[in-house]
Amino acid sequence: MTLGALRERLRSRTVLIVLLGVVIAAGLITTLAVTGADPTVRSRSQFVTGTPEPDGTAVRLDTTLYLPETTPAPAVLLTQGFGGDKSGLRSDAERFARSGYVVLTYTARGFGKSGGKIHFASPRYEVADAKLLVTYLSQRDEVKRSGGQAQIAAAGSSYGGGLSLLLAGYDPRVKAVSADITWNDLEQAFFPNFGGTGPGPFKKLWVGQLFGNGFGDRTSGGLQALLGGRREPTVSGTPTCGRFAADVCRAYQQSAARGAPTAALRTLMREASPATILSRIKAPTQLTQGEQDSLFPLSQADANARGIAATGTPVSVSWRAGGHDNSAAGGSTAANNAISWFGKVFAGDDLRGAQPFTYSQDDGVISAETGDSERSTMRAAAYPTLAFGSGKTTGYALTGRPQTVSSPAGGVPAVITSIPGLGGISGRFDRALAVLPSAPGQTALFSTATIDNDTTVVGRSNVRITVTARNSTDTVLFAGLRDLAPDGSYTLPSQLVSPLRVTGLTPGQPKTVDVALPTVVQHVLPGHRLVLSVSTSDFAYAGPAEPRSYTIGLAAEATPLRVASGVKGTEVSGGFPLGWLFAGLGACLLVALLVGAVFLRRRRVLRPDPDLTDVPVSVRNLVKEYSGGYRAVDDISFRVEKGQVVGLLGPNGAGKTTALRVLVGLITPTSGELHVFGQPVAPGAPVLSRLGSFIEGPGFLPHLTGRENLRLYWAATGRPDDEAEFTVALDIAGLGGSIDRRVRTYSQGMRQRLGIAQAMLGLPELLVLDEPTNGLDPPQIAEMREVMKQYADTGRTVVVSSHLLSEVEQTCTHVVVMHKGRVVSAGSVDEISGTDGAQLAVGDPARAAEILAAAGVDAELVPARRSLEDVFLELIGEEVDVSG
Repeated sequence: MTLGALRERLRSRTVLIVLLGVVIAAGLITTLAVTGADPTVRSRSQFVTGTPEPDGTAVRLDTTLYLPETTPAPAVLLTQGFGGDKSGLRSDAERFARSGYVVLTYTARGFGKSGGKIHFASPRYEVADAKLLVTYLSQRDEVKRSGGQAQIAAAGSSYGGGLSLLLAGYDPRVKAVSADITWNDLEQAFFPNFGGTGPGPFKKLWVGQLFGNGFGDRTSGGLQALLGGRREPTVSGTPTCGRFAADVCRAYQQSAARGAPTAALRTLMREASPATILSRIKAPTQLTQGEQDSLFPLSQADANARGIAATGTPVSVSWRAGGHDNSAAGGSTAANNAISWFGKVFAGDDLRGAQPFTYSQDDGVISAETGDSERSTMRAAAYPTLAFGSGKTTGYALTGRPQTVSSPAGGVPAVITSIPGLGGISGRFDRALAVLPSAPGQTALFSTATIDNDTTVVGRSNVRITVTARNSTDTVLFAGLRDLAPDGSYTLPSQLVSPLRVTGLTPGQPKTVDVALPTVVQHVLPGHRLVLSVSTSDFAYAGPAEPRSYTIGLAAEATPLRVASGVKGTEVSGGFPLGWLFAGLGACLLVALLVGAVFLRRRRVLRPDPDLTDVPVSVRNLVKEYSGGYRAVDDISFRVEKGQVVGLLGPNGAGKTTALRVLVGLITPTSGELHVFGQPVAPGAPVLSRLGSFIEGPGFLPHLTGRENLRLYWAATGRPDDEAEFTVALDIAGLGGSIDRRVRTYSQGMRQRLGIAQAMLGLPELLVLDEPTNGLDPPQIAEMREVMKQYADTGRTVVVSSHLLSEVEQTCTHVVVMHKGRVVSAGSVDEISGTDGAQLAVGDPARAAEILAAAGVDAELVPARRSLEDVFLELIGEEVDVSG
């Protein structure tokens, strides 16, 4: 519906909606304030003595201790990101505590209410503070002990992740680590060089932003101070250095002025780099890194993984959506991964050998909630070595003549590939917001031939080029790997480039350079090309002030581009949307107005229908439309009667899962009517208690057993235990003694069976299953067929989605065929497949008919029954994979 149409329909109710919006907005704010504290989690704040400053000044650290329902329990020391404080850790801390951990959050020295100066992850100060907090935890009775030692883990993102790794290297009392979007080597992060030796170009925008975070309110308090009637903004620390220690401030300022690190800054960065102590880390370590991160890119996690694993310490690696360039995505993923990892460590699981590797992959599909691209989590057997010069790669020949490019005076204009902190936005809108993706005369381009097959780049690719300087002995360049579509549009994966400073050039003589391209995940479709771009400037980095020119060419090898394409993952979770953060009363009011409009509209359309009381499912003209006009479900109608097993059949992307999500109240439709037993369906509708569902895979608490997960799920419904029918559900699961094992030890098939059993708890009148046989072996699939048939024989109803034609044909009584969001056919399996009955094959049908007629047997030619596969292909009119 357009905004104009919505305005017309709401004109007579403007005042009512505004009032409703204010009420809802106030309610949202009040709810957030009231429910912010989890009643099952106890917390208390206190100051803990930290490490004194060099001049003897005492330092107190602002901390909060979170206690779970049951203690003693393992403890987690949780550290905030740079510029934040402990308040930003509350949500994660409560999540850990609800999972059974004692959690200590604290504000690092120099920030918030903690005292002291910022020494930036110094072993003598910030790491020493963390060691004191480990001592504090180890002395508390609430912290669990094993073999006389306290079970303590360290976790954090960015600054907190770096401190966690450093702490593990300096304090053997830390038994487990989870570090998210953090660094390995600060020099390589702040002065990256992916094709030369020594420090590369200065990452001026990101480092400058980090330095500004050390000034507290001074950097943003001026206007707020004037608006609030104050004469001066709030000042934290000194006007020139904020709360940074004097030596750190001086080293930064001198390095920023020259565009290269001084000896003092290099020493500080080396001391604050986990790279120096990785061999000392003996605690099993989990590393999660954001794929949209130009501050600490994936290569930093790769270096940490290789360094820690080299000494035999167990390492788990996961690449998630988001990062410093898109902080709204993937944060909860990191916390959940940490909870799972710590559960394995403290349960004493054998973590030796390769750990599964997961990464986030763009599906190229519009998100349900935001209009962004949806992403899926992919799982590979192990994390490969993706450093330059190793790992499985595919060679592609590049073409292109040597090209002369210039570096402008003062670095202006500069190529803009991303803006720190906004890389996710500029990446999404690509050319619309990447305002200068290739400045005139500054970029050399080399292309592969058209790629025939799907290629997923996972890791670091590399290329060999030649650089010829005209009037200098060194050069600064920025190399990227772009995905070029047939229509001329392109994608720069995660908006990342590899900076490099090449020294030792002789003017007029070419020098061969090995370039490590950015570590990325990019799905390249057939018909696309890979393009190597080499630019002389980038807005985010410092470059030479004087004008220069270079000639960039390809090295003589036949396949100079080596693409990291050896990682093959299998999907372990469906796409999840990249969320937006909405804050402020204005945003709440806007949301409330839209909610009010939808509420009034839904009240008019969706009301109980007494004629459908005995009908399990009635769908009329259902539409689900997302941003940009994309319709996942387009005006579908069908009906499900009692005792039927109805299959939603269609290829991937047909809209089956979206339709089921609407059916179970997970999402609301754009228009149309959907009734379950005559009652309208909406999130939280009472009629949903008569329905059991299994949508988009099971979700369980990994540290609990299968039985405990089922009982916890049922307890959450608030219904009596004697209505749960646990015995029947466990018989269906067929897990035997494994039902009392922790779920984290389950295979995918075992989780699938447990999820189906969970859906059947209470023996609901309507059972909704999305691809229930995924992960099951053939005997289990056959058993599941019989379970669904027997379930329907009791008068209950089953709705099941599948893309497996044979499963639908053997299991279902009725079928709804969907394609591209529409219903293309519906009815009983027999009706859709054609006539049924016995068939006799003869060599001469006409002669056989004559003989039968002479014998007094009536005979006529009838069409043979077609398979459901034939009908399906005929209905959708295109080739699809029907094998599963």
